[in-house]
Amino acid sequence: MRTIGHLIGGAEVADAAGRYAPVWNPATGEQQARVALASAQEVRAAVAAARTAAPGWRATPLGRRAEVMFRFRDLLDAGRKEVARLLTAEHGKTLDDALGEIARGLENVEFACGAPHLLRGGYSEQVSAGVDVHEVRQPLGVVAGITPFNFPAMVPLWMLANALVCGNAFVLKPSERDPSPALFLAELLGRAGLPAGVLNVVQGDKVAVDALLDHPDVAAVSFVGSTPIARYVYERATAAGKRVQALGGAKNHLVVLPDAEIAAAADAAVSAAYGSAGERCMAVSVVVAVGEVADPLVEAIAARVRGIRVGPGYDEASEMGPLITAAHRDRVAGYLDVATAQGASVVVDGRTDPATSGPGFFLGASLVDHVRPTSAVYTDEIFGPVLAVVRVAGYDEALRLIEDNPYGNGAAIFTRDGGAARRFTADVEAGMVGVNVPIPVPVAYYSFGGWKGSLFGDLHMYGPDGIRFYTRTKVVTSRWPDPATSAVDLGFPRTR
Repeated sequence: MRTIGHLIGGAEVADAAGRYAPVWNPATGEQQARVALASAQEVRAAVAAARTAAPGWRATPLGRRAEVMFRFRDLLDAGRKEVARLLTAEHGKTLDDALGEIARGLENVEFACGAPHLLRGGYSEQVSAGVDVHEVRQPLGVVAGITPFNFPAMVPLWMLANALVCGNAFVLKPSERDPSPALFLAELLGRAGLPAGVLNVVQGDKVAVDALLDHPDVAAVSFVGSTPIARYVYERATAAGKRVQALGGAKNHLVVLPDAEIAAAADAAVSAAYGSAGERCMAVSVVVAVGEVADPLVEAIAARVRGIRVGPGYDEASEMGPLITAAHRDRVAGYLDVATAQGASVVVDGRTDPATSGPGFFLGASLVDHVRPTSAVYTDEIFGPVLAVVRVAGYDEALRLIEDNPYGNGAAIFTRDGGAARRFTADVEAGMVGVNVPIPVPVAYYSFGGWKGSLFGDLHMYGPDGIRFYTRTKVVTSRWPDPATSAVDLGFPRTR
């Protein structure tokens, strides 16, 4: 059985702790490898390697750091098909979807290539007699990233591109369910010229996570995952004095007003709900059908759902692949029974899809209508190919529904009414908003993050907030006085 291990100080470490977890092929249901689970001792070794490497990397000229990132960008661009195959083999998403993930990750690397401009400080001359002030952004030292299974390449790139180019050393703890892409990214960075130890990868479970959260040499932690774990990471790491950005779960709503173009809204809902088998934090999981649009909209969505081709991600004919594990597939499928028991109508039952009769962790796309806001199908983050339709009488009721939901990651509205759209963008309680755009993931030169239970911490992920998160501002006030004019003055310094 192939063993997937760690990268510590530039060296591969396979199985020092003697604990392992299975790595499945979701399309076949077979175990394809085992991943070594780090002990606290191995995490300490990774942090020590990062701490040793950090001063030299910080002292590396900014232009050189950017040059490494440019080279990494080119290597990742050239190797995107190889990375995509790793994603499909361990996660199950289609090759086309995997290539899209890499493309969005590349955007973040390209943003980080602009570090000489992004890290530029400010200077004010003569703020007082003979006194000048300037500010600089300095790296934090050793920082850590804990990333989820659903985007095993893109989310690490959200974090490490900015963290590294700012001069930090990085310890990455990827998901143990699909661990190989992180090691491949580390290999490419090494080939790009990143010194050994600046990036370390530790595979693992809660043992590794807790060791990173508690380690006194880890200055900051970035996390993406479910809301309960995000809250846990935030509380434990901040208690240890660390800076934290922890992105949690979501229940993203797509509001469709009566004036919307039904075909376009149905296309968008299906695309956003079932891509990557619904295993996206920005997937649309609730369609809010306003007024008389409900019946024709549900009919249009159902017709499209029934035509989705489910199969192995490596098959070019497949539009939707399997779920990540058998246990997760069974959990998601169970919500269809819950929906019926709680008064909803299962319009399309993914359990009857032909793909479910073969090997692999498959569940067809499912559509549930007449879902009540009290139902578990609405309240829970299902994280699978189950789309709920909630019917409301008007716009105000739709807005209240989103306001009352504990999550605030993304929301979208489909309408031809510019006034309604403008009102929605101003009023909706969500961090990312789409107008006739169902998955409003920001481009890399903005920042990604939700509100309410979808984010713990003050700064969003990547973009300008990423630069701020991975640096500290230092303000220097200086004067080169003439000794002849020097005198004792116990008053508070004045600028005029």
